[in-house]
Amino acid sequence: MSSGASPVAQATFREALLRPDAAVPEGLGDGHGGPAGRRFAVYRNNVAVGLTDAVLEGFPTLRALLGEEALRAIAAPFLRAHPPSSPLMFRYGAALPAFLDDFAPLAHLEYLPDVARLDLALRAAYHAADATPLDPARLSELPPEALAGARLTLAPALRLLRSPWPLYQIWQLAHHDGPPPQARAEDLLIARPAFDPQVYLLPPGGAVFLQALARGAPTAEAADAASAETPAPDLPAILGLLLQGGALTDMELPR
Repeated sequence: MSSGASPVAQATFREALLRPDAAVPEGLGDGHGGPAGRRFAVYRNNVAVGLTDAVLEGFPTLRALLGEEALRAIAAPFLRAHPPSSPLMFRYGAALPAFLDDFAPLAHLEYLPDVARLDLALRAAYHAADATPLDPARLSELPPEALAGARLTLAPALRLLRSPWPLYQIWQLAHHDGPPPQARAEDLLIARPAFDPQVYLLPPGGAVFLQALARGAPTAEAADAASAETPAPDLPAILGLLLQGGALTDMELPR
């Protein structure tokens, strides 16, 4: 369809393209003077297969938990409700968590939207810009008063997920045959220490600490924010995870 087609014509074409039971839009030909018919059906099938494959590829944790056929069954109504807005297929699926929030057949699996958010966070971390990690020695050599006033720069690949579900345990179960999850809220750090993103379980207070750092707060202020949420947060463990994941890239010392 030409780029000069009216918005109504484009919407009709898109609707027909994503719904297998929809009629072929009027005015489409097969290039030889006949109706599009079979050629359009082949094109429609190829589009559906490509988008479904993008969902299967882009949400590996959902696929591991639900199975490929179940995820294909979810992808069918999803792609009709949310056609791609970008030609870059690695971006497709951003609307899936919200779609799952309202997907009645799986309403009893309330954690699935957060699983989809985790898969999206891993994908975003993978495609984030490169950055040289902070040398751990720079932190370890600082006197306490200097560390308290330091502002730490977070890596572009860092992602934070806060979930009311045992999301880290669910991820472990899906990919590493972990034990059955125990009911609790969990906060996850996604970082990319090398080429592939990694998932880390944050200690209590770690998410608030990270959120404060992301706002530009110095370390002491971020620690106070963490302490307001949980008593005696394990700051060495939190900083250790950040360094292990290559999630810190620089620091600005007080003058």
